[in-house]
Amino acid sequence: MRYLTAGESHGKQVSTIIEGVPAKMELVKDDINHSLLRRQGGYGRGRRMKIEKDLVEITSGVRHGYTLGSPISLVITNDDFKHWVDVMGEDPIDEDANIRRKITKPRPGHADLNGALKYDHRDMRNVLERSSARETTARVAAGAVAKKILNELGIKVIGYVKRIYQVEAEDHHHLSVEEKIERSNQSPVRTLDSSKEQEMMDAIDQAKRDGDSIGGIAEVHVEGVPAGLGSHVHYDRKLDSRIAGSVVSINAFKGVEFGVGFDAAKRRGSDVHDEIVHHQDQGFYRTSNRLGGFEGGMTTGMPIIVKGVMKPIPTLYKPLNSVDIDTKEPFQASIERSDSCAVPAASVVMEHVVAWEVANALLEQFTSDTIDQLKSEVKRYRERIQSF
Repeated sequence: MRYLTAGESHGKQVSTIIEGVPAKMELVKDDINHSLLRRQGGYGRGRRMKIEKDLVEITSGVRHGYTLGSPISLVITNDDFKHWVDVMGEDPIDEDANIRRKITKPRPGHADLNGALKYDHRDMRNVLERSSARETTARVAAGAVAKKILNELGIKVIGYVKRIYQVEAEDHHHLSVEEKIERSNQSPVRTLDSSKEQEMMDAIDQAKRDGDSIGGIAEVHVEGVPAGLGSHVHYDRKLDSRIAGSVVSINAFKGVEFGVGFDAAKRRGSDVHDEIVHHQDQGFYRTSNRLGGFEGGMTTGMPIIVKGVMKPIPTLYKPLNSVDIDTKEPFQASIERSDSCAVPAASVVMEHVVAWEVANALLEQFTSDTIDQLKSEVKRYRERIQSF
């Protein structure tokens, strides 16, 4: 599969075109809208989430509730565009008419200045509108389609919050994936550790009172993936590498780890690697999952456990210093959005980009013109490796 996204933060719409989805798979708007609404939730979000109610329109590739095998186009309209027509419309205007919304003051931590330098924009609105996290709406839509494919194969994915600022949730790897889904969806901060919810919310509230922002760590759990997905033979076929790149591509994410991750640097090998055993009914499996479901760029059959660290949002009510690109005078950065913490919502985005990479790897490895072909191929492969 592959997909492209288009759209600006205050533009008419954000769009996704997906190619490669198997034919004859059930797909309706609610499959995608559920994910979009989850992305908009979470404690610490700003006013923008109350303005936009993201709902998808499927404009091609689906007929009477089933995929056709042709490209699927998804459109999410920006209801607030009516207030931005003069600023973000596509028709030519008198340059002086738009001077009030022209942005020449780059915000530290954003793409503003780098994008202006690269594309020679004297108005940095041309950069910030596209570099906005609003684009993740389109990626969640693509990921929702990927999750539908994974559900057909008995593979489940859930994202949740492991840490907000200095408040870290206890590990809950003993929980089933169904229990993790339920706890995450019930928690206002999407954590599995209910004993830490209030501390996390208090930290978010304090940051908001201080005119500041805080980040954290999101974790994604994928269960039911067969061993051998991905490949060791070349760098761009290693599935953990592709997942890592996809996670870091999410706005504000700065690092990724699998299983014990960076803690492996503090441990001995005997406390890092997962021992292999064999059972007649189960085939080969690991007695632990410290490597997060990967060895040699391929899945081991254990759950994929991947964490991503999100930096604090750089737009602050306690603004940082910068320099105007026109006057070269120093100033204090302006405010474009006001989330004090977006980690709960970001865990939903991370869940969907990981789901995309796993589903894509499956479609690369198995015949998938139709969903029944894919299910049959995966079933046959599971049986083969179980009796290996």
